[in-house]
Amino acid sequence: MPDDIDFMRLALEQASRARTAGEVPIGAVLVAGDGVIAAGANRPIASHDPTAHAEIEALRAGGQALDSYRLTDTTLYVTLEPCAMCAMAIVHARVRRLVFGAWDPRAGATGSVTDIFALPGCNHRVDVFGGVLAEECGSLLREFFAARRG
Repeated sequence: MPDDIDFMRLALEQASRARTAGEVPIGAVLVAGDGVIAAGANRPIASHDPTAHAEIEALRAGGQALDSYRLTDTTLYVTLEPCAMCAMAIVHARVRRLVFGAWDPRAGATGSVTDIFALPGCNHRVDVFGGVLAEECGSLLREFFAARRG
C-alpha cells in the first residue's frame, strides 16, 4: 500500500515536469483511497494564469474526476508549503489532509508566514503534515533558482 513518501515522490515527478517546461518546479497529486485521482504541476507562465499553481491544477482536475467541487476524503500532496491562495482553495474544496514537502519561509500559509488552517472563521479543518521529503523538494527549488540566477 502506498504511503506519504510514495505519493510525495509522484508530486516530485510533477515538479520535474514543471521545471522542464520552464515553470517553478512545484508539483501536486490528489489521492482518494489508495490511488491518485489527479495531478498538477505549476503552469502560470505557460497558461498566462496567476492562479495556475500546482495545487490549484490538481484540485481542478480532482473536481472533474469526482464530478464534484467537494473533494472530501482526499489527501493533497504538494512539494512546497501552499501559499494563502492555495490554502484557502484546499479549505473550500474540503480536502481532508494536506501533506507537503519543503517549508516556504516567504509565502507559506501553513505556519511559515501565516496559518490559514488555524483561522477561526474557517468552516472546514484540514489535517496538515509538513516536511515529507523536505530536502528533496527544497533541493529541486534551490537548484532551479540557482540556475536562473546564473
